[in-house]
Amino acid sequence: MNLITIIGIFVGFVITYGLVVLSMPRLIDYLHAIKFGQTERHEENFLETHIKKNGTPTMGGMAFIIAPILVYIILCLARLAVMDFHVVVVMLAFAGYGLIGFIDDYIIVVKKDNTGLKPAYKFAMQSVLAVVFYALYSQNMDTTLFIPVINAYIPIGILYFVLIFIMFTAESNAVNITDGVDGLCAGLMCIALIPFLVFALVQQTMSIVVFICCVEAALLGYLKFNKYPAKIFMGDTGSLALGGLIAAIAMILKQEILLVLIGGVFVAEVLSTMIQVTYYRKTGKRFFKMAPLHHHFEKSGWSEIKVVKTFYLVGAILAALGLMLGVM
Repeated sequence: MNLITIIGIFVGFVITYGLVVLSMPRLIDYLHAIKFGQTERHEENFLETHIKKNGTPTMGGMAFIIAPILVYIILCLARLAVMDFHVVVVMLAFAGYGLIGFIDDYIIVVKKDNTGLKPAYKFAMQSVLAVVFYALYSQNMDTTLFIPVINAYIPIGILYFVLIFIMFTAESNAVNITDGVDGLCAGLMCIALIPFLVFALVQQTMSIVVFICCVEAALLGYLKFNKYPAKIFMGDTGSLALGGLIAAIAMILKQEILLVLIGGVFVAEVLSTMIQVTYYRKTGKRFFKMAPLHHHFEKSGWSEIKVVKTFYLVGAILAALGLMLGVM
């Protein structure tokens, strides 16, 4: 790592963090003014403790999407970073999935319910982006699958397209489902990005290193306002963007397999929802007290803070395991 990259990382981190922290209060006030607030679901098995969240501004993900992209562009203009293929794909995934979330959030806040985009439409848009990113990737990089530990590259042909398709659609939805408790999703993403930062350093993919640092700074700035009790939520704008971001980074760094382990909490959250829905349809009973998994623990009497701390710990353990396997 040369001196220019080090300066770029430091400057990018500081400016991005400052930009988010300074802009967030104004964004919160603006969203309050236009009544773009959260609408909690009132179904048979809803959490009464979440009723107080009604009206809390949402779509805060705009701040931590725009800020790191803007700062990275400025760093490139100042020749402290490079706009190469790797970071372009990652930024497009970040912004592209964020745009899908923005459309969903906009429908929700205007109609004042949690319906949003119809699932089929949302999945179709996510699928189109997954295909686009595979097409971009396959024209510039090989489509072999890297196997950690044994450090082997295996050609899997068309199955690589299937893998990328599942990665983008599943990961964006998994992160989206995880965003249900104050500070949970953003904090877990901060943890999950750390191993990928190290992988990028090892591979000397400096554009990804700098951009991840900018995103980490943006998420830390956002968490100042999203930790319990949250003053703003990221909405689907932020959660879908983060899912697309980490999927793109895993693809670029050839760590597709380790994404499952490092993002294990996100995987568990989406699996809990799938299990709940399937079990309920077959038996008429609930497997969990409530899905996704973080709500199950809330229903079991855990406070939001306890849920977040416990999930952070599990996320950190999985990230550490993934990091060890990735650098062996």
